[in-house]
Amino acid sequence: MEKLLSKPKYQGKRVRLEKPELLAPAGNLEKLKFAVHYGADAVYIGGQKYGLRSNADNFTFEEMREGVEFAKKYGAKVFVATNIYAHNEDIEGIEEYLRNLYEAGISAIIAADPAIIEVAQRTVPLLEVHLSTQQSTINWQAVKFWKDEGLPRVVLGREASLEEIAEIKNNVEIEIEAFIHGAMCSSISGRCVLSNHFTDRDSNRGGCCQSCRWKYDLFEDAREQADNSTGAEPPAVLQPGITQLPLFEEDDHAFTMGSKDLCMLENIPDLIEVGIDSFKIEGRMKSIHYVATVVNVYRQAIDAYFEDPEHYELKSEWLDELNKAANRPLNTGFFYDTPDHEDHIYVPEEKAAPYDFAGLVLEYDEAEQTAVIQQRNYFKLGQEIEFFGPKGTFFKQTVTEMWDEEGQPLEAARHPLHRIRMKVDQPVAYFDMMRRKH
Repeated sequence: MEKLLSKPKYQGKRVRLEKPELLAPAGNLEKLKFAVHYGADAVYIGGQKYGLRSNADNFTFEEMREGVEFAKKYGAKVFVATNIYAHNEDIEGIEEYLRNLYEAGISAIIAADPAIIEVAQRTVPLLEVHLSTQQSTINWQAVKFWKDEGLPRVVLGREASLEEIAEIKNNVEIEIEAFIHGAMCSSISGRCVLSNHFTDRDSNRGGCCQSCRWKYDLFEDAREQADNSTGAEPPAVLQPGITQLPLFEEDDHAFTMGSKDLCMLENIPDLIEVGIDSFKIEGRMKSIHYVATVVNVYRQAIDAYFEDPEHYELKSEWLDELNKAANRPLNTGFFYDTPDHEDHIYVPEEKAAPYDFAGLVLEYDEAEQTAVIQQRNYFKLGQEIEFFGPKGTFFKQTVTEMWDEEGQPLEAARHPLHRIRMKVDQPVAYFDMMRRKH
């Protein structure tokens, strides 16, 4: 993976030097467990209501309680996104919902609508309220307003620069959370209405259809062209009463409005030293492999910095790891300057990450040098695979021998969630992951 950044490092005032919280997405209970195992200090999830990811496998209250209990064993917290902009009918039932969140052990909600914030502060005052990025907060006076309203943390708009963050930290004593990795929205902090107009799905109530990622063609009015020319070809009639001519050639790429993804791995020292309290990774809809890989890389980078800030160096293998889970080209967002045409995607995206999550390690037998693997995706004898894990496991090998639960030899692992025993070249541990290249 080539270096992302050709921009100068942040040269402003360093605010403080404290280890930030690493905050990871969790679209379901299994992803929550992987995020925590792979190094997250906190996770944010969605419930059955009031969140902006209605298509995610959102949590029931029972799953929330299980997730909170699991996270506490590892010293981690669970936050719930209640970040819709509510219409009148959305408010009914919010008090009961918030009480259930508090009783489930949730540490904080992430909210944007002042109505939801007020109800939470009045109904469950011991449940922290963090201001959502949906409020597009990017200046210290707005941050101070929300602090005066009793909020302990503000999630800044993605449009905030490092200089602006430093000014906020210099003027307001409050926790600042900022996105440092993941998808960027082409609108301001996600407040978009394209989805409403195109599909009648409200982006600000959890229904975004990601219309900025669609492929678009460009047309001109053929009637005007015909009026202004002699001997022109008859205009193409695409629909009754409408005449349009495509401006793209058949082999041209369709146009999108999608932005490149954010990645600040190369700039961990700047993020820490400017005083950001919580490093947030986007991706509640992303795969388990994505969540585990990205969290694991940022965990290593943050810990390495605090082990020896003066001699900290970015490791090339961290960038290589991120590339194995990347969905789109990467950049540094608004942290150093305003994105321009080079920070958007104009050709078809390579949606799939280059590696599949092939299996989860359940057991390891040191004497036999075998591991019990819960199979997740197809793999077979002769394929090269990789193992990686939260405790530093990383190696490649070829699949040489494997057996089913009855001890019968297998040539291929075809059935998801089946337990398979296989030879491994090096020791592995519970919750290590096995992946294979496409």
